[in-house]
Amino acid sequence: MSDGDSSAATAAGGDRAAEIDTAGAAADATDRRRLGAVVLAVLISQVLLYPGVPDLVVALGAPAGIDAGMWFLVAEFGAFVTFAVVWGALSDALGTRVPLIVTGALGGAASYVALASLPGLGLGFGAALLVRVVGGALTIGAFSLSITLLMDLRGGNGRNMGTAGFAIGLGAAVGSVVGGSLAGLGALYPVYAGAVVLAAAGLLAATVDDRRRTAAANNSEASDSGASDSASETDGGGFRGVLARARTTPGLLVPLAFGFVDRLTAGFFALVGVYYFQDPATFRLSAAGAGATLALFFVPFALLQSPFGALSDRIGRFLPVVAGSLAYGVATVGVGVAPAYPIAAALMVLVGVCGALMAPATMALVTDLVEPEVRGAAMGLFNVFGSLGFLAGFLVGGSATGAFGYTPAFLAVGGLELAIALALLPAVRSLSPGAGVIGRLGAEG
Repeated sequence: MSDGDSSAATAAGGDRAAEIDTAGAAADATDRRRLGAVVLAVLISQVLLYPGVPDLVVALGAPAGIDAGMWFLVAEFGAFVTFAVVWGALSDALGTRVPLIVTGALGGAASYVALASLPGLGLGFGAALLVRVVGGALTIGAFSLSITLLMDLRGGNGRNMGTAGFAIGLGAAVGSVVGGSLAGLGALYPVYAGAVVLAAAGLLAATVDDRRRTAAANNSEASDSGASDSASETDGGGFRGVLARARTTPGLLVPLAFGFVDRLTAGFFALVGVYYFQDPATFRLSAAGAGATLALFFVPFALLQSPFGALSDRIGRFLPVVAGSLAYGVATVGVGVAPAYPIAAALMVLVGVCGALMAPATMALVTDLVEPEVRGAAMGLFNVFGSLGFLAGFLVGGSATGAFGYTPAFLAVGGLELAIALALLPAVRSLSPGAGVIGRLGAEG
């Protein structure tokens, strides 16, 4: 072959490779939008119930008060903790995610229908808690594996996790507003709506490409993620591999700790915040008003996830995680001591902005630190810690509020966020020293 022929063949091969890369990027973008919509729908279905929890638990046979609301939420998140890693490890072992996402979403929808049917069957609150456990075990599969499939895509870990965070925040915002309005029409209306939305999530998930974008897709992200270790260096796949990696790489515990405390505060707002804003002794809001107030947090949390996630790809994770957590803790305390509703409402917006700064960077740290072959179990483990955080938020928030009142409860939860951020500041700096001017300033500070 002549030099000219060789050059032409090389050019043609390069053109074909470019076409393949372009087609792959387009397919990833389509799947990113669809998976974001699935996560969005799952969150809407979940949060639809929150503003009306005080009336819903009574309709299901419980006595009025924050204790019943606490156990209603704890039942679901207890199942999240138990089954998140099970779904992730199962998807890693089977080499597939989409059928499991569909199963979890449709099963969760069926559990909502069952929950709404309980009052007509004459079954009590204990049966409702059992249904919540079953529904939580199914729904966490759809939620966790949708985020895991987002992790498998190209385009930057921060960008992909920003998509997940945007969907989480927007879903919570829409769910809180719509759920509050539906609760004003009837206690069970949000439950029926949740069933419809979860079923739609399952149908949409069935249209997503189930390709396992592992080594080939993620090699192009090596410079972004810093995950340079080979899969052979892990001690097996699935959850066992993640646990082995956690033992040999203690840095993995850092995003897990932040995930725990961040969702602890979210769980606190989901329970205590709803009662706090509706309490006649504080702001006397309706269920719709409480839902709209929660949306003041969730809307900026949603809208800023993607740009802040992309920012963390450019400057590193240090400043978004640490600075965001510190500001988040201060703002959370501020909500609990606000003397008037307009001040509390403004602080809820600030809480959302700070949450959007830290959330995608924290999730991206998980992707940075583990190999593609164990990402399902890694995200499952992250969601276990997150769900434990929600549980702690419900239990600590509900118990502290019942025993000491709202202000000490807000001080305790906001103070814990501050303590974690300060304690883990050196660890975050070592894991993600930063890039660019802003990143270097934070890492050197």
